[in-house]
Amino acid sequence: MTGCSAGGEQEAADGAGKDHPSAPPTATGTLEQLAEKAGCEPKVQTDADELRQANCTTSNGRYVLTTFATDRGQREWINEAKDYGGSYLVGRRWVAVGEAKVVAALRGRLGGTVETASPHHSEESGDGGNEEGHSGHHGS
Repeated sequence: MTGCSAGGEQEAADGAGKDHPSAPPTATGTLEQLAEKAGCEPKVQTDADELRQANCTTSNGRYVLTTFATDRGQREWINEAKDYGGSYLVGRRWVAVGEAKVVAALRGRLGGTVETASPHHSEESGDGGNEEGHSGHHGS
């Protein structure tokens, strides 16, 4: 199903989507401020100097919201996380990770740019919550 909707997500990311001709300006703020704009009550899982990460659930579905202390830290995290595949909504020093339809809905609230990746590790390509595994790359 995700493959079938990929074209629609790209159209939305390019600003050419039929329902949303343009996304709002990219949101900024703390993890809590971004979560509020997205309409979720964040369940903080990681609270470190370099990043903060929370699980969020909205009527559109579940996703992981992560904020970063630096632009470089954010880009390094995204580059490593993309090995697991998935859809990423990327803003200035924040990323939301979830299914393509969830990321597309979030873009309507938070703005940002949609990035997608194919998994490189077949044994880790399921929907089994790999998002939480990403924080392990940076926590130690």
